[in-house]
Formats: sequence, structure tokens, C-alpha cells
Amino acid sequence: MEIESKLATVDWIVLSITLLFIVAYGTYVTRKSKNVTDYIKGGSDSKWWTIGLSVMATQASAITFLSTPGQAFHSGMGFVQFYFGLPIAMIIICVVFIPIYHKLKVYTAYEFLEGRFDLKTRSLAAILFLIQRGLAAGITIFAPAIILSAVLGWDLLTLNIIIGFLVIIYTVSGGTKAVNVTQKQQMIIIFCGMVIAFYMIMSQLPADITFTKALKIAGASGKMEVLDFSFDLSNRYTVWTGILGGTFLMLSYFGTDQSQVQRYLSGKSVRESQLGLIFNGLLKVPMQFFILLIGVMVFVFYQFNPSPLNFNPGANEEVIKSKYANEYQQLQDEHIKIENAKKIIFADGFQPEEKQQILDLNTRDLDLKAKSKVIIDKIDEENTLDKIESNDKDYVFIHFILNNLPRGLIGLLLAVILSAAMSSTASELNALASTTAMDLYKRNVKGEKSDEHFVKASKWFTLAWGIIAISVACIANLFDNLIQLVNIIGSIFYGNVLGIFLLAFFIKFVKGNAVFIAALITQAIIIAVYFLDWLPYLWLNLLGCALVMGIAIVIQSFLPKEPKLKLSEV
Repeated sequence: MEIESKLATVDWIVLSITLLFIVAYGTYVTRKSKNVTDYIKGGSDSKWWTIGLSVMATQASAITFLSTPGQAFHSGMGFVQFYFGLPIAMIIICVVFIPIYHKLKVYTAYEFLEGRFDLKTRSLAAILFLIQRGLAAGITIFAPAIILSAVLGWDLLTLNIIIGFLVIIYTVSGGTKAVNVTQKQQMIIIFCGMVIAFYMIMSQLPADITFTKALKIAGASGKMEVLDFSFDLSNRYTVWTGILGGTFLMLSYFGTDQSQVQRYLSGKSVRESQLGLIFNGLLKVPMQFFILLIGVMVFVFYQFNPSPLNFNPGANEEVIKSKYANEYQQLQDEHIKIENAKKIIFADGFQPEEKQQILDLNTRDLDLKAKSKVIIDKIDEENTLDKIESNDKDYVFIHFILNNLPRGLIGLLLAVILSAAMSSTASELNALASTTAMDLYKRNVKGEKSDEHFVKASKWFTLAWGIIAISVACIANLFDNLIQLVNIIGSIFYGNVLGIFLLAFFIKFVKGNAVFIAALITQAIIIAVYFLDWLPYLWLNLLGCALVMGIAIVIQSFLPKEPKLKLSEV
């Protein structure tokens, strides 16, 4: 059966209502946003549960629900270690960052840096944010485009433009309040959708395969190895990278990234903002664990059901039409033999003495998948018109949804993923526009301007950043997988920005010139370290933070001390 025919009328109805609701509701809620406080800070009257769900929804984009199950399907539960530093970061932000931001009544995080250092340091931090978040916004548009490309058979370029402009309409007409309130409702839909998906996976396993047996089957293939205490720097996900690198990444993201800071700056009080972040810290790790567990259960499902050699339907179609079709079919036939062998082994659950046999079969299957990717890459090199992706991690969960869920539920889960995509992208565009308007435009525009002028400017900047994000989406390629790509982009910039803020908070003798020079040097070093592949990307956050602080302190020691003002000059 073709994928397109799996979408029943009810699926299209659910999808259409979801998209129309997001656009219409965002327009309705913000129809009275006439001043900067309402538009950018949402009137500063958000409750803690709205803040907590909005913060979570901003981070939990479509990439989370596309890539995370695929990550678990291929690599197991170890990715959850990435989030171990999040609760620690939430506590630090609640104690240090939030009281300062609220006391100064800032619209953006970077306003604080001008008062502490100077305008050029504020502008540099804002520009670093704009670069990395502008790139990430393009990826969050690209993610749902992949879904609909698989569903509709449309080309990615067209879908990137359609999805991007839908988000632009919603975000330009909406402000922070619309983003926050809409995300609260969307997170409820998302939670319900993921629980339903988990239930449907378990219900389609063989009758005698209980949840306990399913976990043992996953464990036999190495998918349940949650904790890794090794100090191997080549291993991206360990307890130590999660606690150290993850803490610095989360501190940077939630403490200095305007897309998140803007969520809790809308809080009614310091306490409401703090409770919102604590709520996020308590719920986020279990949520990610559950989403990864869904991916592991999809893996178990495919131990009893046929799976493609490569989950990307577009890649498979191109292979069938190519001169490599026979070679690929031979790999597919061998893949089927391995699947049948595992079905026989798992027919009665998992027996400990069968583990080595299972691992050997998995190794053979991984070798077949690697060979299939080589063929797809060859076709991609020969095809100069369209990009053909051999990496299929981001297609695993959508393949399961489209091929194994009943009508109606397909539309629901697609709506869940699209809701996450649009809410996250809306937050990003909203923050990009706010930072551009308040940190760059307002700070440098001449003459007195009204609040209405800056609201209009913010809307025009939203449109501009939306077009930039669409452009990034149109040239984006699948990396190792999308959720890693977004985190890599953040890690290249976040540590540097966090270090600037920590210098501002705690190292009082360091001044603006030293920080500005140190930040430029640090950013060049971090980019070089990443492209030379000297460290796993999570460690870049810690390295960037330490470098900018250390270099700034050294530079300050060589600069002439600023003369102290006499009492008569104060």
C-alpha cells in the first residue's frame, strides 16, 4: 500500500484543524497587543504552569518526536544521559539568573550585559544568539517537512516554504502571550499522543510478549544500557558528559538563550518564573526517558515484524529505479533472513544463552545497513537534482506510525509532531525578532519612537527571520540525526555566551574590553576544535565557558586599570 493512501479523511481533518487552530488562535489572542510589554513579555502575567509547559514546548520541537525514538531505535537509551545536567541547571538559573533579570526589568537577556560591560559586548552576545538560533529555527522547519515529504510524496523545498510561512503568519500576528498559551494546550496534546503511541506499540506485540519480556529482548541487543560511567572522550553520551557538559549546555540554553529567557520573563513574579523552571526540570528527564523508551519498543516491535533495510521511503524508491537495484535487493534478502532468524529466537521471549547469537545477528544486520547506505550515497552523488538521504534515523518513528497505526490515530500523531514543530519555531522566531528589535535596532535607532513603532518593527523582524529560517531549511542536510544537529549548533556557541554571563555575575573586576576580545578568541577556538573533531560536542560547552572566562581574566590583568572616581566626580 502506498503511504499516501494510508491517510484517511479523518486524518486530514485532524491535521487541518490543528494547523488552522494554531494560526487562528495566535491571531485572536494577540489582537490587542499594542505595546512592547504585551508583545514581547506577554504582559508579564503568566502563571508557573504556563511558563513550565511553554519552556518545555519550546525545547520539545518536532525534532524531539522524530529523532529521539530513532536515536533509541539505533543506539538505545544512553541518550537520556544528555539530560542529566538539566535539573542542576534549573536550580542555578532559579537562584542566580531569574532574580537579576526580574530586578532589572529587561526585555532580553542581553540588555543586562550592556549595563555590566558595554554596548559592544551586549551586541556580540546578541549576534552569537541570532546566528545559532537562526540556524536552529531552520532545522525545526526542516523536521516536519521530512514528515510530510514521506506522507505526501511532495518535495522538501515546497514543504519547507509552506510550513515556514504558516509559522510566520502565526508568529507575526502573535506575541509572547499567544506563544505561551498555545504551547500549554499543545503540550497536553503531545503528552496524550505519546501515551497513545506507547500503548499502540505494546498492543501490537505478540500476545505472550509482556512489557518485561520486551525489555529483556531490547536488553539482549544492548538497547537498555542507560548509564555509562566510562571516561572515553570518543563516547558522546556518558554520565559525565551529561552532568558536566549537559549542565553547561542547559545553563547556556535556559539561562542565556532568548527563546527560553523570553518564556520565563513573562512570569507574573520571580516565584512564578522559578516554579515554572523547577516544574520543567522535574518533568523533562522522565519525558525524554519515555520518548526514548518508545523508540526502544519500536525496535522490539520490528523484531517480530518486517522492517525495511532503510527507513527512508524516498531513498528506497530511488534505489529501485537505479542500476543498483539488484545489488540492493540482495542486501534486502539477506536482511529478511536475519529478521526471520531473530523471530525464531524471540518466539519464546529471550533466553540468556541466546545473547551472543543475537549480537552476532545484529552485527551482520548493521553491516548490511552500512552497505545499503553506501549504495544510496552513490545514487545521491550521481543525482544532481535532488538530495537523497541515506541516514534513516529520523524516519524510523514516522514509518511505524504510517504503517502500523489505525486511521485517525495517524492524523493525531502527525498533529502532535506538527504542533511541536510550529510551537517551537514560533518561540524561536519570536525570540529572534525580539533580540533584533531590542538589542540591535532600538539600541541604535535615532530619535524617540513609540511602543507601537517597536511592535511593528518586531513583526517585520519576525517576517525577516522567518524567511531566513526557511532558507536554512531549504539547504539543510540530515546530520547524524536532527536532534544531534540542533544540539551541536548550540554547543558551538552556547558555552562562550554562558561564560560572558558568568563573568558578568561573579567576576566583578573584569571589564567590557577584556570580555569582548576573549569572546572573539574563544569562538574561533571552539569552531576550530569542533571541525578538527578533537572533542565530543557536549564538552564544547564546558570548554567554551572556561576559555572565555580564563582568557578574559588574563587579558584584564594586562590592561591598564580604570581610575577610581573621586567622591566629587560621582
